[in-house]
Amino acid sequence: MHVIGLTGGIASGKSAVSTRLVERGAALLDADLLGHRTYAPGGPVYEAVVDCFGREIVAADGAIDRRVLGAKVFGDAAALKRLTDIVWPAIKALAVEELRGLERAGSQVAVLEAAVLIEADWQDLADEVWVVTVPRSIARQRLMQRNGLSTEAANARIDSQLTDRERTKHADRVIDNSGSVEDAWAQVDQEWEALQGRLLPTG
Repeated sequence: MHVIGLTGGIASGKSAVSTRLVERGAALLDADLLGHRTYAPGGPVYEAVVDCFGREIVAADGAIDRRVLGAKVFGDAAALKRLTDIVWPAIKALAVEELRGLERAGSQVAVLEAAVLIEADWQDLADEVWVVTVPRSIARQRLMQRNGLSTEAANARIDSQLTDRERTKHADRVIDNSGSVEDAWAQVDQEWEALQGRLLPTG
C-alpha cells in the first residue's frame, strides 16, 4: 500500500484535497480524528493529560474540554511541548495500527491527513508528502470568515504553525490552493494520474 502524507497550514484546504483523493479511490485516515480518540475517556493519553494539566480541563461529561486545554497551551511553548510529547506518540501508534488495517483490507493508496505531519516527524509513515499551500492573506480571510476570528486572532493561529516555505522543504508534491476548489482539484487529478503511473509494476 502506498501512503500519501497530506499536510498544510490552517485554512489551507487540506480537507478539500483529501476529499478529491478519496473520490479518486484513496482511503483516508484523519490524524485529527485519531487525536480525538486518544483524548477520549479511557483513551491512551486521557489520564496523562489530565494529570499534567489539571482537573479543570475535564468537562461535566468527563471528556477533556479541548477549548480549555487549548487556552492553557496556546502561546506557551513549554506547555505545548508537554502536551505534544504526550499526545503525538499515541496518535502515531494509532495511525500505524489503522494504516495496517487499511492495507489488510486491500487499499492500494491511503492518505494520512495530518496538520502536524512535519512538526511531529511522522514523515516515516508516508511514502511521499503532499503539502497544500495558500497565501497567508487568503488563510487569514478564510479563518476570519469560518471561525469568526479577529485579524489578530487569525494571525496568531497562523503564526503558531510552520510557514508554507518550511513545509514545502519536505514536500514531494505541492498543491497550490490559492485559487478555486476546481483549480486545486485539477492539480490533485494531475498528481493522482502521475501517481498511478509511478505505481504501475515494472519489468
